[in-house]
Amino acid sequence: MWYSKININKRGKGLGLGILKYLKNYKLECTLSPIFKFLEATMELLVPLLVANIIDKGIKLSNNGNIIANAAIMVLFAVLGFAFAIVAQYYAAKASVGLAASLREKLYEHINKFSFSDLDESGASSLITRMTSDVNQVQSGVNLTLRLALRSPLIVFGAMIMAFTISSKIALIFLAVILILFVIVFGVMLITIPMYKNIQSKLDNVLTLTRENLSGIRVIRAFCKEKSEEKGFISANGVLCTSQNRTGAISAMLNPITIVVINFAIIAIISSGAKMTYEGVLTQGAVVALYNYMAQILVELLKLANLIINITKAIASGKRIEEVLNRKLSEELLVGETLKNIDEIEFKDVSFNYPTSSENSLEDISFTAKRGEVVGIVGSTGSGKTTLINLIPAFYNVTSGEILINGKNINNYSKKSIRQNIAYVPQKAVLFKGSIRKNLLWANSSLNESEIENALAVSQSKNIVSEKDLGLDAIVEPSGRNFSGGQKQRLTIARAILKNSDVLILDDSFSALDNNTDKALRKALKSLDKAPIIFIVSQRTSTVANADKIIVLDEGSMVGYGKETELLENCDVYTEIYNAQF
Repeated sequence: MWYSKININKRGKGLGLGILKYLKNYKLECTLSPIFKFLEATMELLVPLLVANIIDKGIKLSNNGNIIANAAIMVLFAVLGFAFAIVAQYYAAKASVGLAASLREKLYEHINKFSFSDLDESGASSLITRMTSDVNQVQSGVNLTLRLALRSPLIVFGAMIMAFTISSKIALIFLAVILILFVIVFGVMLITIPMYKNIQSKLDNVLTLTRENLSGIRVIRAFCKEKSEEKGFISANGVLCTSQNRTGAISAMLNPITIVVINFAIIAIISSGAKMTYEGVLTQGAVVALYNYMAQILVELLKLANLIINITKAIASGKRIEEVLNRKLSEELLVGETLKNIDEIEFKDVSFNYPTSSENSLEDISFTAKRGEVVGIVGSTGSGKTTLINLIPAFYNVTSGEILINGKNINNYSKKSIRQNIAYVPQKAVLFKGSIRKNLLWANSSLNESEIENALAVSQSKNIVSEKDLGLDAIVEPSGRNFSGGQKQRLTIARAILKNSDVLILDDSFSALDNNTDKALRKALKSLDKAPIIFIVSQRTSTVANADKIIVLDEGSMVGYGKETELLENCDVYTEIYNAQF
């Protein structure tokens, strides 16, 4: 097959051709589509000869039988060509759509293996663009390639060969025209490939702004920032538009240049043909046939120009897709020994900085948490609370120091087994489309009704379910938008409780709760049968007041550690937060 002959590791590197290996399940389609296009092109190449025959032997000699016979053959060729074209289109579409589906599946599977560091570096908007726009560009490029990559060159070179069978002298004009046009076409292609890749990068920027504006629409409207955000979007969109116009202008030159060159060639053919006809070297039918062949070359080169533009876009997009698929993952979930339970977590002089930052977000953090203890983490916004608890499930690797679980370095265990022992409630409560029951059973689909009822009681969520007509089967809309912030927080806490893990992390998960619900929830958490290590992140001192240990963070440093009574005496930062709230 044409695609299997490419050495992906050597020739395809850097050209975005590595993704062609996902066509391996469509070998038949990739073979049949060009074959049927070849048959269609053959039908088309024979038509000018039939026209020449009608002129020289039919019209000139008033042979009506010849005219009717050749006309009937032309109709037959047209019907067969149409049928071949439909079949070729079907197989090309099947192969290209299948490739796109395989790429999306592979990208999605690969992206799901990204660590938080990988996601931070790649950017969500860029990954979305690659899974949508870039894959669509590759799909379009493959579709057109299967249909035209063989047909257009065949007709171009076939027309030239047929011209040589009619007149070798005039055929030299065909040869010169084809060489000139191929230089022009591939010159434009080399110029525009990096430009199309740049366009896709600018599309990433527009998508990033769009996602930010849509997710933060309430904040934008609350601060009356619609105009400034609109200006920012218009600016980014303008940059994208300018790049597209500049690239489009260069690509658009292909058609007029091709037409100009071909028209000069037609003038040369008619001029030379008229002279040779007058001299008796060529017949009138032969000149018309040569003209038709040049017209065919014009049409096919216009198609080829369009194909080159689409292939250029597809190659640029293919490179971007390969960048994601070839990215070495910084995290291996299954590597390391299996962690069966967590009885103790210890931070020893832990410092951390994000891959995209040059400064540490955490500095020299040391503490110990044992089974059954409640550890409160408090601090102002941006003090590093969420960063700290993200290190416990090994979402990130520490920059220096070490985290010990049951006395062993966290890197000795497989990350998957670590996370199986940890229940995590993120800062932003997330519910998924489906039902309440489906959301609660994420950790274990075999839980019974009594276990679900117990988790709802502990998380103070029973009234949420009882108020719904369908109870646990009540519909949850995407992102849980039919629930309030407090309801989402309580349901996500219930989901975490049902995991029945050794560690329960609550990242500012009480922020939308009133004081009475907050107090009742904290009291209920202490009654859990498994007595997990509980980490409670909060900006409210009342939420962590009764914790066994409280960690106070300020600009990434641990400035306080102990019970509340000790911190009120010894920690100025905690005292300041406490006094501000009471």
